[in-house]
Amino acid sequence: MRGGFARPVISLPHALALLVLVALSGCTVFQSEQAPAPIVEATVGVNETEPIASEPEAASEPEAASEPAGTPEAKPAPRKPRPAPVRRRRPAPPPPAPASAPAAPPPAPLVQTRTIDRGTFRTLLDSEVQKPDGKVVGRAVDMVAGPGGKPQEVVVNLQGFMGVGDRKANFPWSAVHVNTQPKVPAITLALTPAQLQIPDRPKPGAPQPGTSEASPTRLPMLDANVERANGAKVGRVVDVLIGGSADPLAVVLDVSGTLEKRRTIVADWSALHFVAKNNALEAQLEMSDQQIDASPAYANDQPVRAVSPAAAPAAPATPAAPAAPAAPAAPAHGDK
Repeated sequence: MRGGFARPVISLPHALALLVLVALSGCTVFQSEQAPAPIVEATVGVNETEPIASEPEAASEPEAASEPAGTPEAKPAPRKPRPAPVRRRRPAPPPPAPASAPAAPPPAPLVQTRTIDRGTFRTLLDSEVQKPDGKVVGRAVDMVAGPGGKPQEVVVNLQGFMGVGDRKANFPWSAVHVNTQPKVPAITLALTPAQLQIPDRPKPGAPQPGTSEASPTRLPMLDANVERANGAKVGRVVDVLIGGSADPLAVVLDVSGTLEKRRTIVADWSALHFVAKNNALEAQLEMSDQQIDASPAYANDQPVRAVSPAAAPAAPATPAAPAAPAAPAAPAHGDK
């Protein structure tokens, strides 16, 4: 054994190999710190597998289309401009339907009508008149009305023997009873035997009973003219309709003109006005020509409709104007 330091066990070749290993181990350490490359998996069809490419292949350039030999290079066709898209506007909603205007009211009727049942009245003219015992004494030919249209008397044409000795007589209307049943005398005079005494025939020149002219208190209705207040003629009375209570219901008026076909209407008794005019009692009816034309005609086989003038519609009330303020009084002479 020799003195001094011991000889290294590792030889030079071994040291070089050790350095190479250390160097290689250092590279591995540095490479482990870098992020691993992403793994790309591609899915292919069933039963087909494709190896994963480590690097993407470069896309191959498209091959240029072969051009015919000897032709000049064609210019690319210009692209046609695309039209701008047309946006359709939504149709505007239809305007709301205007509110239906209220229907115009029908025109007011020119006349008012009242239907009278034929079983509730009898006609006056030529109606048979009998005594309480049922004996017929004559026929009614007229009715005398007083102020306000109240009946006063009935004029009866008393029968003579075979038409000889016929004469007219007036009897109070309070004794008249009306029979509404057909085929029986229409009027029964409820008078005592003394009241039914036929008066003697008046002497020549004396006023005949039943032929009295109109006076301020009496108006024979048959053949009387009915006029308006202005004097225009409406028609002529040709008959009177009498109810079961011996009250007049209406008058039959001949309203035809001079050259016209005869036309009659029924005027309600309540529509008549009895006024004293020219020292005589007159019956007036305020009906215009249009109202007369609008009135239904009277016929024996038709329903009886009595007419009267329609009431005029009331005019709307106008608000009263405010009263003007009173003017200040002028100062008296000498006042300061």
